[in-house]
Amino acid sequence: MKYIVVTGGVLSGLGKGVVAASIGRILKDRGLNVIPIKIDGYVNVDPGTMNPYEHGEVYVLDDGAETDLDLGHYERFLNINLTRDSSITTGMIYKSVIEKERRGDYLGKTVQIIPHVTNEIKERIKNVSADIVLIEVGGTIGDMESMVFIEALRQMSIEENNKFLFVHLAYVPVISSGEEKTKPAQRSVKELQSMGVQPDIIIARCQKELTDDARRKIALFCNVKESDVLSDPDLKEIYELPIVLNRQNIGGIITKKMRLERTPPYTFHWEHYIERMKDYKRQVDIAVVGKYTELEDAYLSIKEAFKHAGMYNSCNVNLEWVGSDDGNA
Repeated sequence: MKYIVVTGGVLSGLGKGVVAASIGRILKDRGLNVIPIKIDGYVNVDPGTMNPYEHGEVYVLDDGAETDLDLGHYERFLNINLTRDSSITTGMIYKSVIEKERRGDYLGKTVQIIPHVTNEIKERIKNVSADIVLIEVGGTIGDMESMVFIEALRQMSIEENNKFLFVHLAYVPVISSGEEKTKPAQRSVKELQSMGVQPDIIIARCQKELTDDARRKIALFCNVKESDVLSDPDLKEIYELPIVLNRQNIGGIITKKMRLERTPPYTFHWEHYIERMKDYKRQVDIAVVGKYTELEDAYLSIKEAFKHAGMYNSCNVNLEWVGSDDGNA
């Protein structure tokens, strides 16, 4: 069992979940069993009671667990059904630690962040068994909420020697002159390094394909090989990302670094799906009435389900979002 950790830097909302799901898809098509875990730093036990405008969609798993919408991406990309073991929050961890302290499990010792909270995190992660456990750390590197999780993962990477690989997704803005500025990405990697973690692969989230000069600069100042700096440009559809990363040989890079069995990659039908999305023969307009329609992420699974149905039928589905509080609804 080996572990791949996906972190994000500079700002939130870069698409770590889609990157993690894409990596999982690529590795699954190399014959590996991949199970993802999403870590969220909020103190809520789960997002079930959170306002959709705060959090977006609450994604419900088969076992009834109320989780982050990224688990929906995982299930759709990997075509698997996940369990509550794939969702970890700060609230869950602290709730469990406090319950253990009340039961006397710690034998009267002073309960501390290290080792008690970090050990609880490690135990939760080890509950999941697969060839590759893919861990996405929510939020941004440097956030107070995620520090304890990074520390737990740092400890695990030492304890589980040669079984960890860290992927860091960092934002590279493009200024008005068209130049890509790598300094924010460099600073986010320095922040991660200061926490004892050296990323093995850096993925630059940018409006366009990363230039060779920007790639060289990131590699030089972030202590990685140039071939380990990859590009995540703006795409029309998130389902194009596995193809983009596969063309940059991320599967081969991970296989080599983690000393995985070198099985030839299975040619999945992903490109065929994307081509079908570009070859719509007709359009259907559908109105979706809901309470939180101002934020489309509140109904992400519905949106994606219509998109998949349209893809299957070579039909562009145009969704019109209508607020249920609207008098004209």
